[in-house]
Amino acid sequence: MAAELNIDKFEDFIAQYPIFEYRILNTGDLSVEERVRIVCQQECERYGSTWACPPAVGTLKECEERIRKFGQAVFFSSVAEVSDLMNMQEMLQTRAAHEELTTEVARFLKEQGFETFTLSTESCDICEDCAYPHGKPCRHPDRMHPCLESHGVVVSEIVEKQQMEYNLGGNTILWFSMVLFK
Repeated sequence: MAAELNIDKFEDFIAQYPIFEYRILNTGDLSVEERVRIVCQQECERYGSTWACPPAVGTLKECEERIRKFGQAVFFSSVAEVSDLMNMQEMLQTRAAHEELTTEVARFLKEQGFETFTLSTESCDICEDCAYPHGKPCRHPDRMHPCLESHGVVVSEIVEKQQMEYNLGGNTILWFSMVLFK
């Protein structure tokens, strides 16, 4: 029999962290869309340059199979404030705290006996120079979280379907992550 997530214990855990909203999702209900990968390829400067992005993460079919192998996922957001939303450097500096939070959620689930796979924000920037374009393996596979979009996940659709906040206005940023578990 598969282990069930103890929601009370999980809520006690997340109460210690600045998680804005969360939902427990069934991975069978998630849509994986080619259109997200097309945007990655056409508009993202990180495409083809990191282990967290396409094509390094595998084909869309491989990504979907990876997602479906896990029965459930914790999908959550955290909030960051900046002085100016147009200042990309300042905005990206707030991402590190969300990535640490994502790592803690995955660690908690692992400690509860679950196997996990983590998808997070944007692309990995642990290393200044990623090993991917040099044909070498990832130096930090235990810390690297591929981005949600790299796997064809449409964050805005999940947010809408789950009636979560997507934009708080002002100079706030919502970062999203998903920790899949079984």
